[in-house]
This record gives sequence, C-alpha cells and structure tokens, in this order.
Amino acid sequence: MAAAPHIELDSRSPEAVDGRQIRAVTFQDSRLEYVRTTLKSVDLSASGNRAVVVGSGRGLLARGVAGLGFDVVAVDPSATATEMAREAGEREHPGIDYRTAPAEQLGLADGAFDLAYYADTFEITPDLDRVLAEAARVLRPGGVLIYDTVNRTLLSRLIYLGAFQRVPMTRIMPAGRYTAARLRTPAELTAALERQGLRNEDICDFKPKDPRSLVKATMARRRGRITDEQIPPIVDFVLAPDARPLVTYLGHARKG
Repeated sequence: MAAAPHIELDSRSPEAVDGRQIRAVTFQDSRLEYVRTTLKSVDLSASGNRAVVVGSGRGLLARGVAGLGFDVVAVDPSATATEMAREAGEREHPGIDYRTAPAEQLGLADGAFDLAYYADTFEITPDLDRVLAEAARVLRPGGVLIYDTVNRTLLSRLIYLGAFQRVPMTRIMPAGRYTAARLRTPAELTAALERQGLRNEDICDFKPKDPRSLVKATMARRRGRITDEQIPPIVDFVLAPDARPLVTYLGHARKG
C-alpha cells in the first residue's frame, strides 16, 4: 500500500507559499484550545507525560504542545519540513525530538506515549486503518488520540478539492493531495477508530467566524502581500462543539 502523499518544500524563502504551513498557523489557536479542553475532560496532566505530534510540518503545533508541559516527539513525512522544524525548535523548545517518517510506520516504541496528536494526516492517507493501527500501537493503554481532519461534504469538496488545489487565485496545495475518497465523515472515522481499539469520545466542529476572511487571506498570501504569521489575525477560527461539521472537525479517542 502506498504511503500518504506529502509535500517536500521546494523553497526556504519566508515568502514561499506552503499550504500546510498556512493551515498550521491558521488552525494553531483552535488546535491548542481543543488540546487544553480535552486534557481537562480526560483528566490527563501534561507534566511528566510524553506526546507525539504526527504531521508536524514546520513544528508549530509540536512547540505548542511542548509549551503545555509535554515531552514531545514530532514526526513528519517531509525531510525538508523536519529540518525547518528542527531549526526553529532549537530557538524555542530545544528539547523536542524531530523525526522524519510516514504516519503508516512511525518507527517509535510500543506504548510510549500518553498523548498523540494527528494533524493534516487522516485526510491525505490512502490507508487510514494502517495509520490508526500505528497510533494505537504507540499509545499506552488509556492514552489519548487527538486529531483534526476534513469532513466529506459538498462544501468541503468545493474548498479542498477545488479552491485549495485547482483555482489559481486560491491554490495552496499540489493537485492530488486531497481526494474525495480520503475525506472521511465523522461516522466513518469513528468506525475506523473502533476497528483499531480506539474509542471515539468527541467530535467538534471548528471554522472561521467569517469564511470570506479565509478566502481573502489565502489570496493575499498567494500574491505575497502578507506572510504566514499575518494570517491568524485575519482569519479567526473558533470551536463550535454543538455544530454539525461542514468542513473541518476535531475529535479525540481513548485507547482501550
């Protein structure tokens, strides 16, 4: 089975458009807010515990999780992204262990982690069961899996398969990174988690307060008018736990 597709960044210029980095900076606050909320709900302390961040990209989320008190291993399939993350991490959180590996084969010890966060991963892998089996393997009994992914709806197809891959003004990803078959509904993901001994405990919608702001920010970034770091103030993502996810959603599951 082929491994999940990934992006090898072809430029280290801060002006280069990297779709995963755009998603990382845009989603960062919502992701960390959800992590904090989940830790309280499952009564898990960060202090003295280990976390793995899969799909870590340039390491922004891994540094955020480390900032909560976890001992973090950050894994990404792109060697270039890993090196960029390592360089940035040496300045902010030198204790993070950065590694290059596909989500289907992490190369980490069994039961080594209390928390696993999977970012930008479930919606691109052609073999979700293999990815989830690997997640279950590296988590300790009772360990927590947190994830964010993309639902399969008409709106999500328009955005991820259309705007983000095909429309020149808003394209931030290479063609083929997203396909309809790799976008999973919450029900499909819950069933896949259960097959691997992971009990899903929550689904939470997250979205921009104003979708037009995301379009404007993406177009401005494509044109070089703003940098990645200037995107979050423009696009305010919020958690919507009582809403039906129309595009993106977060969730968490427990191992056995």
